[in-house]
Amino acid sequence: MATRSETDDRAAPRLTVDADDNKRRGRAWRYAPLAAWTAVIFFASTGAGAAANTSLIVEPLTRWLFPHISDERVQFVHFVVRKLAHFTGYATLALLAARAFIPSSKKFLQSHWLAAALVYVVCISLADEFNQSFNPARTGTIKDSALDTFSGLTALAFLAYLRVRRRRRRARASSRESFI
Repeated sequence: MATRSETDDRAAPRLTVDADDNKRRGRAWRYAPLAAWTAVIFFASTGAGAAANTSLIVEPLTRWLFPHISDERVQFVHFVVRKLAHFTGYATLALLAARAFIPSSKKFLQSHWLAAALVYVVCISLADEFNQSFNPARTGTIKDSALDTFSGLTALAFLAYLRVRRRRRRARASSRESFI
């Protein structure tokens, strides 16, 4: 019959394996959406995201919503929709990067999550535009990269604002409780 110490020794490695497994699952839960969204961005930078292809959706929808719209206005709407897609796509990328970095086990990422997420957005944006420069159906421009960076920065600044506001509310609530 096993003594108590032998039983504890056999159980201890199992607890370590479970903790490691939970860490891996948590890391995958944080980084998988970021990797998937990055893949979506790179897919959109292929010919599939070219203006000729997106106009097949935007133009008929615009003409259906506004039957008497001029061709110039349709082109303008198409341009705005494409820029909004850049904005929302990279704002989402920035928020997913922050979601992955804030609870990181690496102290550097925890304390510098905003800068790390912004650097990630800039790198993906530059790589995206570089990739587009090799595709004849696309135009890779530094202006789009600047818009992408601005989008990510805007989303990260808003998130930082919300985090500071939440922290202040909690501090006020805990100070009120201490008086009671």
